[in-house]
Amino acid sequence: MERSFLTIAAGENNDALRALSAPARVEILRLLCAKGPMNINDIARTLSLPQSTVATGIQILEDARLVDSQLAKARKGNQKICSAIYSEILISFEESAAQRANNIIEVEMPVGLYTSCDVHAPCGLCSTESVIGPLDVPDYFLDPQRMQAGLVWFGRGYVEYKFPNNAKVLNKDIRAIEFSLELSSEVPGTNPDWPSDITLWVNGMAIGTWTSPGDYGDKRGAFTPAWWKLEGSQYGMMKTWRISTRGTFIDGVAASNVTLSDLALAQHSSIRLRVGIAENAGHTGGVNIFGRGFGNHGRDIIMRLHV
Repeated sequence: MERSFLTIAAGENNDALRALSAPARVEILRLLCAKGPMNINDIARTLSLPQSTVATGIQILEDARLVDSQLAKARKGNQKICSAIYSEILISFEESAAQRANNIIEVEMPVGLYTSCDVHAPCGLCSTESVIGPLDVPDYFLDPQRMQAGLVWFGRGYVEYKFPNNAKVLNKDIRAIEFSLELSSEVPGTNPDWPSDITLWVNGMAIGTWTSPGDYGDKRGAFTPAWWKLEGSQYGMMKTWRISTRGTFIDGVAASNVTLSDLALAQHSSIRLRVGIAENAGHTGGVNIFGRGFGNHGRDIIMRLHV
């Protein structure tokens, strides 16, 4: 995996600190960093731990956003494939968080604040209070009420967001750029076995495709409002695309050869992010984009500029 780092300030991100407090969970992270993605049975066998201990530990590490898991086909049913998100974690006891943030510019974009779109049914928008407008009417995606959306879904097409290029404003060079967002496939109702090839484009260039395993409704999302029907999409997976001088990586796994130089970031005052299904996608299973008030993370689309 590409080296990826997390800095935790003492007194902040207590979920991650608690997750790291158990030796067994630390050993799980060490193993995943060394060996790459593994299923729970293989982790338990390698570490000589009970399967129940590993399963509980993985859940705690997932909740702390230290491990990402995906369901995959097995000989009998499905299996959970687990990956470490970070290769190094630093706990900092510095007094000021401002200095640590000097080299990262973060912008959080509401999922409904797209500037252009071309979507196809099934599609819809939802705020934390109600469904926005009629369902399965693509033309309604241009209504100003879209800015209130915390959940956006469509079967084919794309939505595009325009982020400010604050590195150019501050006259700083970009060393890497990351986009993090919670995603799932989209099917009427839900279906955990409904693959969809979800692609991100930056400044018109496809940077990498992630195949979502399905559309999840087995339990209510941690932030999904109580009025939203359980038969609807509840949560997705938080995925991070990172573009550096070495290429593009999705959660540390190589996704394409697109590098920063291909994006010509210094030439533009904005950074355009498109999320959607490519016309030549092998799995056209749609997409759900979860923002604030929905899903398991309660965050909108995050762009981080490492400068």
